Amino acid sequence: MSAHAGFLLEKFCETLRMIYLGCFLLLCGLTHVMASYPIWWSLAVGHQYSSLGTQPILCGSIPGLVPKQLRFCRNYVEIMPSVAEGVKIGIQECQHQFRGRRWNCTTVNDNLAIFGPVLDKATRESAFVHAIASAGVAFAVTRACAEGSATICGCDTRHKGPPGEGWKWGGCSEDVEFGSMVSREFADARENRPDARSAMNRHNNEAGRMSLNDNMFLKCKCHGLSGSCEVKTCWWSQPDFRVIGDYMKDKYDSASEMVVEKHKESRGWVETLRPKYNYFKPPTERDLVYYESSPNFCDPNPETGSFGTRDRVCNLTSHGIDGCDLLCCGRGHNTRTEKRKEKCHCIFHWCCYVSCQECVRVYDVHTCK
Repeated sequence: MSAHAGFLLEKFCETLRMIYLGCFLLLCGLTHVMASYPIWWSLAVGHQYSSLGTQPILCGSIPGLVPKQLRFCRNYVEIMPSVAEGVKIGIQECQHQFRGRRWNCTTVNDNLAIFGPVLDKATRESAFVHAIASAGVAFAVTRACAEGSATICGCDTRHKGPPGEGWKWGGCSEDVEFGSMVSREFADARENRPDARSAMNRHNNEAGRMSLNDNMFLKCKCHGLSGSCEVKTCWWSQPDFRVIGDYMKDKYDSASEMVVEKHKESRGWVETLRPKYNYFKPPTERDLVYYESSPNFCDPNPETGSFGTRDRVCNLTSHGIDGCDLLCCGRGHNTRTEKRKEKCHCIFHWCCYVSCQECVRVYDVHTCK
């Protein structure tokens, strides 16, 4: 195929994608999605994500980009795989943190709105997903820069300060400020409307990014004869992303409910948020905020995006939300036995391997009715 024919085919495919997007918005009644739903997150799932390592990113083929995001993508295309990777790890962390809850951060296949209608409302769940996705983008870009995957960024040389006793600066300090800047410029580009939802998304996006700064730590390596650690070299490092997920899950549990207020400004009416309850401590820039109540997620509901909890595995001995009483919403549960093959009777042999036998064990599995 000639280069000209390849170009024409690419433009034809892009046109088809845009037609499909328009039909999706019209048929599903989501004409507001382009304004409020970050459907560019779909870059992190499906065929687009699986092809990132083998094919260059075509910025025009990413659905839902506003002009500022499109310009950013074309100017800094080499870090776009890290942006997609960041959304991916954010989604995975969301699914880990909510694995035992009624809403378990399920994504929808073959849908540009990858969480379905769940994020249409300004709920706690929306707050968490926006925060963890923005943190994921900042995290992945920062890590890629430190690993030398991109030429436009590298290690942080600005925030070192004097060394401590018994150690000196060395290695590659991760430049979380650059990663956060990329996340801010790209993820927040569509949140420039004067409405409450944009204000909420901007706040939660920034709270997610700040969680990285708050959890940076000194990572050190020992030097000396036989690992005597006479001298240590240290550098600033991001924590494992699970630490960020745990941190943001705590913020989800303590999220602040807000109310919407309208103000007349020179540019017109502007919506802002204020705390609903004056007797609670007002939220800081590190806290999550929301202003609409969540559905109970007990039963399937296509309008809210709830899949219900039928057939979900529950914990019979837990009194928490993952327990059969709460997860199953009072409907009761079924129990079945399940055989699993596991390694057992493992023995360490000198030197150096481990041998194990294979045992079959029977477990009770409890699922919601």
